[in-house]
Amino acid sequence: MCRISLLFFLILLSFNAFSQNHPQSKATSQEILNLINSYSKSRETKDTVLLKKILTKEIDQLVSSGEWRTGINEAIKGMMASSTNNPGTRTLHVERIRFVGDEVALVDARYEIKNPDESIRKMWSSFTVVDTGKGWKIAAIRNMLPAGN
Repeated sequence: MCRISLLFFLILLSFNAFSQNHPQSKATSQEILNLINSYSKSRETKDTVLLKKILTKEIDQLVSSGEWRTGINEAIKGMMASSTNNPGTRTLHVERIRFVGDEVALVDARYEIKNPDESIRKMWSSFTVVDTGKGWKIAAIRNMLPAGN
């Protein structure tokens, strides 16, 4: 009986050790959603002060045109130029958050720009976000315009 109990305990221990449950809470997920909402707001209002608070200094961004923006200054400069050259209402709808560690998550979102002529440009955005110890920040952004759009 003792051996069966020990075996049962070891099986339970192994299930727990290899489970895919992450310690991230709903509160952590909400913090990340708030971060993406702040990004969207900062783009809409061209708020460079807010962008500097929510982006890492070494951020890199690949936009749908194929342009790479490396570092916070280049990224912000490109974001502001893009918002000016492509006016419209930008909306991000987070589809999922996948934690790849305690301090790193991937955020996939539908990215839509409603143009002044009422047409809608539909894209995808993927964000790599990191917990800096002082809150979550965006470390990378990838925008994609699906084929046929």
